[in-house]
Amino acid sequence: MLAQKRILLVIGGGIAAYKALELIRLLRGQGASVTPVMTKAAAEFVTPLSVSALAGEKVYTHLFDLTDEAEMGHIQLSRVADLIVVAPATADLVARMAQGRADDLASTLLLATDTPVLVAPAMNVRMWHHPATQRNLATLRGDGIRFAGPDEGEMACGEYGLGRLAEPAAILAAVTALLSAGPLSGKHVIVTSGPTHEPIDPVRYIANRSSGAQGTAIAAALRDLGARVSFVTGPASVPPPDGVDVIRVETAAEMAAAVNAALPADAAVMAAAVADWRVANASDRKMKKDASGAPPALSFAENPDILRDLSAAAQRPRLVVGFAAETDHVIDHAKAKLARKGCDWIVANDVSPATGIMGGAENAVTILTASGAEAWPRLPKAEVARRLAARIADALA
Repeated sequence: MLAQKRILLVIGGGIAAYKALELIRLLRGQGASVTPVMTKAAAEFVTPLSVSALAGEKVYTHLFDLTDEAEMGHIQLSRVADLIVVAPATADLVARMAQGRADDLASTLLLATDTPVLVAPAMNVRMWHHPATQRNLATLRGDGIRFAGPDEGEMACGEYGLGRLAEPAAILAAVTALLSAGPLSGKHVIVTSGPTHEPIDPVRYIANRSSGAQGTAIAAALRDLGARVSFVTGPASVPPPDGVDVIRVETAAEMAAAVNAALPADAAVMAAAVADWRVANASDRKMKKDASGAPPALSFAENPDILRDLSAAAQRPRLVVGFAAETDHVIDHAKAKLARKGCDWIVANDVSPATGIMGGAENAVTILTASGAEAWPRLPKAEVARRLAARIADALA
């Protein structure tokens, strides 16, 4: 699948560096050639000899290698590759990329390239969630850098959370998706998915029954057609697809901010089941029953209307697709939503309990546009996603 593709693999310094050895094996198994570059810290975790033996090529480590630099080696390295993969990308390496630093071979070649770059972050969960790291990630996304992971799980430091390096097979899938020609190659699509959780207090929230399965399938189908996908997901019950840029959020306000940060884009598919309201008087402490047993008085405020605001945005994508999950008068409500929101298409479906669609494996949708409506039969959600992705590709052609 990757025959004759040239991968420049930058290995950062972290315990996850050992997974780079398996990644090299997988890449070469798919026919790619792998040129390794190691930071000084990376050599503390895996040896250049091991990396070189698996890659079958010289390992580059020093910027001031006179033989290579006489020929501007860092320029040559960064420009002959079809793709640069940074795995693991530590918090420090992510920060240096975002700042445009060029203080070692890895950062210099990353600054001196116009080759596509795929970053697989790996760091402590607290580092990942730190505002500085999130700012750096937003900068890199704005620069067009692609991401694979990170995953959630137990870490070498003993903590648990986001920050684990994506598994080598998942990074391979992201590489394959980026290097596969498709009708959406070079296009950027934002997909929102899953529910949002609106807090009542630190332990309670308002949510809905969305599993995120349809949005996840749409993101995967768009990826398979070659698109770069920014996948903005609420706390869904299904894992995000490999090979997309995953931005996790909790609330509608966070989702709105993430969508805005992901712009510009060629298209946006707003498949998330966003809460219309949030609790305006949410408590920062767990609410307790009083002696009377009376329920607390909650007041509500309207959440951002992500679909409407995106449809009217200065950086409006060329194609904006909304979803209408209804329990009655489905088409009438969807037509009204299409007119009210200002989007291009509405994907309408009946999610009343008898259909089993909300949280189920199948969906039955009707696509509404300015020119009319097209009803699709009940299909697996993956097939709905493939048909929708193909239609999006036609619209953007």
